[in-house]
Amino acid sequence: MVPAPAGTIRGYNHPGATALFPDLPNTHAALVLLLTLAALVLFSRDRLPLETSSLLILVLLSVGLTLFPFHGPAGELEPASLFSGFGHEALVAVCALMMAGQGLVRTGALEPAGRLLARLWASTPRLSMLLTLLLGGILSAFLNNTPIVVLLLPILVSVALRTGASPSSLLMPMGFATLVGGMATTIGTSTNLLVVSVASDLGLAPIGMFDFLLPAALAGSLGLLYLWLLAPRLLPERQPPMSDASPRIFSAQLSVPEEGPRAGTTLADLIQATDGALRVERILRGGDTFLVPIPDVRLRPGDRLLVSDTPHNLKEFEEVLGLVLFSGDDPVDEAHPLQASDQQIAEVVVIQGSAVTGVSLRRARFIERYSLAVLAVHRQGRALWRGGRELADIALQIGDVLLVQGSQEQISALKRDPGLLVLDATSDLPHTEKAPLALAIMGLTVGLAAFAVLPIAISATLGVLAMLLTGCLSWRDATQALSVPIILIVVASLALGSALHQTGATDYVARVFLALSEGASPAVVLSGLMLLMALLTNVVSNNAAAVIGTPIAVGIARELGLPSEAFVLAVLFGANMSYATPMAYKTNLLVMNAGGYRFSDFVRIGLPLTLLMWLALSLILPRLYGF
Repeated sequence: MVPAPAGTIRGYNHPGATALFPDLPNTHAALVLLLTLAALVLFSRDRLPLETSSLLILVLLSVGLTLFPFHGPAGELEPASLFSGFGHEALVAVCALMMAGQGLVRTGALEPAGRLLARLWASTPRLSMLLTLLLGGILSAFLNNTPIVVLLLPILVSVALRTGASPSSLLMPMGFATLVGGMATTIGTSTNLLVVSVASDLGLAPIGMFDFLLPAALAGSLGLLYLWLLAPRLLPERQPPMSDASPRIFSAQLSVPEEGPRAGTTLADLIQATDGALRVERILRGGDTFLVPIPDVRLRPGDRLLVSDTPHNLKEFEEVLGLVLFSGDDPVDEAHPLQASDQQIAEVVVIQGSAVTGVSLRRARFIERYSLAVLAVHRQGRALWRGGRELADIALQIGDVLLVQGSQEQISALKRDPGLLVLDATSDLPHTEKAPLALAIMGLTVGLAAFAVLPIAISATLGVLAMLLTGCLSWRDATQALSVPIILIVVASLALGSALHQTGATDYVARVFLALSEGASPAVVLSGLMLLMALLTNVVSNNAAAVIGTPIAVGIARELGLPSEAFVLAVLFGANMSYATPMAYKTNLLVMNAGGYRFSDFVRIGLPLTLLMWLALSLILPRLYGF
């Protein structure tokens, strides 16, 4: 079966004639659809890294079309063209904006807004919460929301410490506000840039930076009111207020020293010495042997007790029992002097761009690099310990929280690392004399694109060059701002989208969608498409959902004879509704750890927000486009 020419959908009669289920797609289209389904499954799994899944899909697609060429109306689909995503205008813009945004973070250009909010919270917390949500939303319309969340997290944690409130009532609403704000402009998220670029590739008129600001602002206002008035009341208090001795449950190792008083005693003796507070999960003996923690087991020098508890209790166990807290293979002892009067315990979040992402503490040489001991690791609302691996061998992920100990000077130095976020009441926001210059460069970058002087890919690249030449950004910071998973999933998604379109698979999916919605009004069809995207974006990559959904939206609009832009925006808005699961967006993981949330909390707060935004936009878009 040869795919229909652009602008026509074959096999579906609309309206009037009896609708028949669409004919089967051609072999290549069917195989590309199967590969797309496989990609969506792979993108939703953590077992295989996202970048590996993306590369696998890209290789399978290109090799398959090389061995089994596809000849369509426009000629043969050239497999090498699938790699053009690496030079696609949307990817260039995404990467350039990530680097330019890093320049704002490194110079502390956002510091004044953060300082102002911190002062306002002391006098008017209710109004300050609204201003925080508005600030997060407005900034995220022009910047990647990750640095916005990184800016606001320590401020809100500090507020919780001073007021006695729980961080869980503040952090999730703030994180969702940045996602809502990111819907407003073409540069608000990488998803927006991809949708707009793919739509342009399909022949639609270019969508300007503020062309969909009105529907986004109307629906976003409702979303922000919900996050301000209702969400904090619906959220349970998951953690008591944080302090330097954080109350989170962490996994750690307590070692029995050679000359210590506990060698030869039983585990029951240790438990009794702590009034039953010590809970031992396993006993590591000899480096690779695990013993069941039965009460009468006798401890030997070198044994390590694997325990999970609060930082305060872990330090208390070390002192009361005469044991030693371990950081990988290095004990907290004379080799790492941690007993000075200015010693602090701090929680550190691994964020995008960190040099320790994807590697273990041992491989990252964390202790040597930062002169800090890592006492424990916390991931996604739970204490982390897996399959017998030692703490030092656990590969770190974005969003992981490390419990570290060191001097006040060392903790302060850690706050200047762009890839790590210290969560405490004394977090110092970076600030340099170049902050106004970085703000001016970013303003010029946005302005040139907003007034159509330059395409966003060119203006953003110019902005990065200006920041490099003026010293607002170093090449090290610029490269750290780039995300390999994002780059590869964008390229793989663009390749899939191109293959789906050129083999006629998107036409087939559009026919199926219209057949299933036969008799429904165009407004209902648009609403259903948006809801489908909202569901997909919470279980797979929002970029993948957007790139795959955009050609389908164009096909549906052309069949119905309605403005394609309305259906493209339905895909754009739906793919941005990443509220209902913590894995839907990387900033969700950041706030999940900082607030101690559970998966159910995202469903409890994010699902109503998704439904609210979906219903609002389902009413607004058809009226704006006259159907």
